[in-house]
Amino acid sequence: MNFGVQVRATAEGVDLGWIARAVEARGFESLFLPEHTHVPVVRQSIHPGGEELMDAAKRGFDPLIGLAVVAAATSSLRVGTGVLLLPQHDPIVLAKQIATLDVLSGGRVILGIGAGWAREEMANHGIDPGCRWDLMREKTLAIKALWTDDEASFEGELIRFGPVWQWPKPVQRPHPPVLIGGEGARVLERVVEYGEGWIPNWEEDTLDRASELRQLAHEAGRGRLPVTVHAAPPDRDVISACREAGIERVCFNLPSAEIDETREVLDRLTALIAD
Repeated sequence: MNFGVQVRATAEGVDLGWIARAVEARGFESLFLPEHTHVPVVRQSIHPGGEELMDAAKRGFDPLIGLAVVAAATSSLRVGTGVLLLPQHDPIVLAKQIATLDVLSGGRVILGIGAGWAREEMANHGIDPGCRWDLMREKTLAIKALWTDDEASFEGELIRFGPVWQWPKPVQRPHPPVLIGGEGARVLERVVEYGEGWIPNWEEDTLDRASELRQLAHEAGRGRLPVTVHAAPPDRDVISACREAGIERVCFNLPSAEIDETREVLDRLTALIAD
């Protein structure tokens, strides 16, 4: 089982390159950055993480630029989005950005995606919240076509283009893994349909649902679809349960803080995964 960290990196915290080198040196496999392009001042959408999370969301770095810094500062650390809000992105532009990052990092990109929960944020991007799941599906399939086909085209209900040429193609074959985020009722069906894995935030039923995902994937002929448990509690019993359940990756939250606090949290996490 691999271990990673999710960093809510901001300009007020420690240098992201320092964090990347420290995480890699301590034996972690991956580093993930979340995404919110902005936080509307007036909103009804409330995240269960509360206002502390929203403060980090409104200050957070762009994940793709941040991950380029992480990749440049390290040699083997995998770099991932946890998660990128795909409906808010142009698929043609994003396909090129992710492919470029994969090439420049030597094939280390993991694309975690979500449809988003902040309806006011979506609306500011011109996205109808009611169609965000359909948009996520079509944009994912369109991006994969751009990554894999020399002359790519896509004809969906919401996304249409082509045929087009676009390079670079990703280093990873057939393309970087796309992990579907979310904990909703239909997320496992989405993972089986068009994902290469699931990236849920930890909940009490996560391991039961991971078992359900394995069964659904087997029935669909998809083989084993890996699970990355995000925002896992730093708890030995949780880690042991994830290992016994066959979870492929466990990620812990790392706050945006001053260097002494960041080092202290990292040291605690390093001791935890070493047991």
